[in-house]
Amino acid sequence: MTDIKNLCSDIACGRPAAGERALVHCITNPISIKQCADTVLSAGARPIMAEHPLEAAEITETAAALMLNTGNITDARMRSITISAQTANKNNIPFILDVVGISCSRLRKEYIEKLLGTTAPTIIKGNYSEICALYDRSYKSSGIDAHASAYYEKALNSSVRLAGTLGCVILASGQRDIVTNGEKIFFIDNGSPRLGEITGTGCMLGALTAAYLTRTDALSAAAAACATLGICGEKAARCRGMGSFSTALFDELSLISKKEIMERIRVKEDIFETV
Repeated sequence: MTDIKNLCSDIACGRPAAGERALVHCITNPISIKQCADTVLSAGARPIMAEHPLEAAEITETAAALMLNTGNITDARMRSITISAQTANKNNIPFILDVVGISCSRLRKEYIEKLLGTTAPTIIKGNYSEICALYDRSYKSSGIDAHASAYYEKALNSSVRLAGTLGCVILASGQRDIVTNGEKIFFIDNGSPRLGEITGTGCMLGALTAAYLTRTDALSAAAAACATLGICGEKAARCRGMGSFSTALFDELSLISKKEIMERIRVKEDIFETV
């Protein structure tokens, strides 16, 4: 088995020197754009948040990793996401696709299915409901939060089968985060319910994963991002209000140490032959 605890702590705390920081191109929704940019910065990378269709390819070509997010979708953003995904594949740039809202919107589901027919993400991320909806065309929920019907076993089965079918890593976020390539699987149990109290923490997880993709493989990047954000959420949860919690969360992301990760990380690794 991989020494995943050491691996996660090395990834999270291996912040490069200022002149060596990798560029991460993010096309995300305006609701969480600042949180995502700050998250990339906290991981020792440089964010660029360019989404105009006429510059999407040019910007993507210069990036070390790409993060795409279908929240608050628009016609222009859909065109830019498609262009950037195709550019990333053409130039062997790793990218994460966060399928926000696929479980509650036919527009997003049809768009994402079409996108996956022409491009190959390195990682697909979503909450339990979104991953279930990507696997099962009949699945539907209300709103973008994980629905109670998307129970753990269904999300696990959907994640493993999607990873095998699409040939990518699946990150299903929930009370227990699931990260799998269809054979190897990591279960991450770090986190706090308070992460759901503020806007954008799911998008932040995608941005953090993209930043880690600039210096490690997809499976390790996703597992390390889940563990790191979860631990920082646990530490920040001592704050009383939403505002102080949000501030503390970013403080923890920028200050987290290898020692803290090694002491607090709760991750398990398994191998699945059939699910």
